[in-house]
Amino acid sequence: MIQDIEIGLGKSGRMSYSLDDVAIVPTRRTRDPQDVDVSWQVDAYEFDVPIVGAPMDSIMSPETVIEMGKLGALGVLDLEGLWTRYDDPTPLFKQIAECPEDQATEFLQRIYAEPIKPQLIVERLHQIRDAGVTVAGALSPQRTQDLYQTVLDAGVDLFVIRGTAVSAEHVSQTHEPLNLKQFIYDLDVPVIVGGAANYRAAKHLMRTGAAGILVGTGGGAVSTSRTITGIHVPLATAIADIAAARKDYMEESDGRYVQVIADAGMGDSGNFVKAFALGADAVMLSTPLARAAEAPGLGMHWGHEAVHPTLPRGRRAQVGTVGPLKQVLFGPSHHVDGSTNYVGALRRAMASTGYVKLHDFQRAQIAIAASH
Repeated sequence: MIQDIEIGLGKSGRMSYSLDDVAIVPTRRTRDPQDVDVSWQVDAYEFDVPIVGAPMDSIMSPETVIEMGKLGALGVLDLEGLWTRYDDPTPLFKQIAECPEDQATEFLQRIYAEPIKPQLIVERLHQIRDAGVTVAGALSPQRTQDLYQTVLDAGVDLFVIRGTAVSAEHVSQTHEPLNLKQFIYDLDVPVIVGGAANYRAAKHLMRTGAAGILVGTGGGAVSTSRTITGIHVPLATAIADIAAARKDYMEESDGRYVQVIADAGMGDSGNFVKAFALGADAVMLSTPLARAAEAPGLGMHWGHEAVHPTLPRGRRAQVGTVGPLKQVLFGPSHHVDGSTNYVGALRRAMASTGYVKLHDFQRAQIAIAASH
């Protein structure tokens, strides 16, 4: 039952929950963690684990995308980031890490003002393909019409359109907006699109033919959208809503299944696990991967929101380093804060609730935490 709360005489709002507000309830049956299957498939592409590396410069370089692929996950390269603006952006990462706090935003704006070079998009994607892993690249909705042909010609396997709030019905009085449905129809590769924040928006995106929907507004812990624009998505409610949209769309489309991918809010492995129990098929990780030793951000983390030339809605955050990428994903863990062994935590939770398959784990019982 949807619970509306009266804010004042002229406005009411729906009670919504973040991942911190919910918990998974064990059942009468348990299993061995090694018997659990955490594999994931989107379209024709299969992965050992349901983890997507967020297309953010602080975590995904061509090398870390390749490493993600070799570990059985999916890495996505930001095709409008530093790797497609500079021949060798490596020195810039050191400068970002060392930049004083009060100058960081201005410095990011300045270096991201360098134009994107289509030839570098081709070179980076070829580098990933030559390594023999799935090739995935991301553009914002604003850049997609200008650069997608370059991306396709370079040979991408999966294409991601990622923004703060992506809709199937963008309206503009100054330019011809992207016709998302026609765009996806004309492509020969699966498209993952988002963020989506509610049932209705997600349903419209599913009708465009998208293979997957990103749930959330991206950026996670480094986003300040709530402070700047007032926009915020309580992710537990959003995942559950959009999982319901997926079910209804399956009936509407005679069985077409769209992947629901939770995006942001996964700072610890507990929230990561809860996303699946709420209905996600996979999770796009950002902050956890920024803590990996291989992350190009050198312990710093930032997203596209932080580099906007006129209205930055994110910050450069220090997240530190906890260990190699493999340890963040698979352990062994030497921390008790949920910063490493994300896959191990998922296996343990599924085993503790008696589920073998991820799709079945989506039916796990959820309790509301006592903080409300």
